Amino acid sequence: MKILFLHRFFPAQYRHLAAALAADPANEVRFIAAEREAEAAMPAITLHLYKPARAAHASTHHYLQFAENAVLHGQAAFRAMRALAEEGFQPDVICAHVGFGAGLFAADAFPDVPIVAYAEWYYRARDSDADFLDRAAVGDDDACRLRMRNAGILTELAAAQVVICPTGFQRDQFPPALRERITVLHDGVDTDYFAPSPGRPALGLPIPPDAPIVTYATRGLDPYRGFPQFMRAAALLLARRPNLHVVAAGEDRVFYGATPPGGGSWKAAMLAELEDLDLARIHFPGPLPYDAYRDLLRASSVHVYLTVPFVLSWSLLEAMATGCAIVASDTAPVREFIGNDAEGILVDLRSPETIAAAIDRILARGAPVADLRRRARSAAVDRVALTKLLTRQVELVRAAARSR
Repeated sequence: MKILFLHRFFPAQYRHLAAALAADPANEVRFIAAEREAEAAMPAITLHLYKPARAAHASTHHYLQFAENAVLHGQAAFRAMRALAEEGFQPDVICAHVGFGAGLFAADAFPDVPIVAYAEWYYRARDSDADFLDRAAVGDDDACRLRMRNAGILTELAAAQVVICPTGFQRDQFPPALRERITVLHDGVDTDYFAPSPGRPALGLPIPPDAPIVTYATRGLDPYRGFPQFMRAAALLLARRPNLHVVAAGEDRVFYGATPPGGGSWKAAMLAELEDLDLARIHFPGPLPYDAYRDLLRASSVHVYLTVPFVLSWSLLEAMATGCAIVASDTAPVREFIGNDAEGILVDLRSPETIAAAIDRILARGAPVADLRRRARSAAVDRVALTKLLTRQVELVRAAARSR
């Protein structure tokens, strides 16, 4: 079987699926992407990088700039697909991540080849991510612009034979007529790799071996993942607990949400706001390699995951699988996997005082925290273990290929 993957990033959500398919010598796996992620050594997969001709013009109507960028990615990916066809490569099935445009013209490059679309998000202006932190921040102009961000997504879904989405919450953002076509199937978490360790690993940070550690780990230090609220909660905790250390891992940039008033990074903004913060006990290691990230989770006394109602991060499920004691935002994507006082403690994202109180509660509980950790790991193993979900993913791709 010949499989073609399309994504802006390599390997992203296809890390495990592409590797599993490439491990079968009867398969040939190609991957077309614009960017290669760090630590993405997958020699069994042939990677073809494309480069858009340009970015969207500033003169383009701002409702359409996202769509123009998607078209530019789609155009470059289309040319890469045509080059493969000229080499004699004809896929039996295409797996395309929907949103950035890489798969926008897949049906034109390879007519009649089944497409398995990975539908991650449908944009809404109201009662979703955009207006969660500040409803007044989304005006009529923003609502129109956000609606138009779905133009390329809908175009890609119209050409797909199979559509998958990682969580029920994310599926439910799509219009009712589309939900009926969407299969909920998570990417899966390697719960053998992300598992508790018998002792606390060394983190390479100036933290005493007996100090409790509050951890936070996201792709970027931005408002969608509650970084400002986390920092305010951390300031309260550091003032109360003289032996506590805090580690906030992630790239110092905004991936989701707005930049601070006046620009710059949220880390700089929060350090300026919290001028009395004990900088000797709060650590910013930046984005971590996979092993170091797992060690951080294993060393955690309390792990904090905060998000507006948006795409659920892998990091929450990885923290659950590692057996972390979790304080998380009481938002819909989190509630799909964590019940309050069951797999973790749920808190109001908007309230740093409530976040700090929940962390304090875990730090003071002692033995009962073991039950919280055990239930978190058990839920991850039961619901998102890669060993269970990867088999379903592979079969779904094979079934799509057979349907041709």
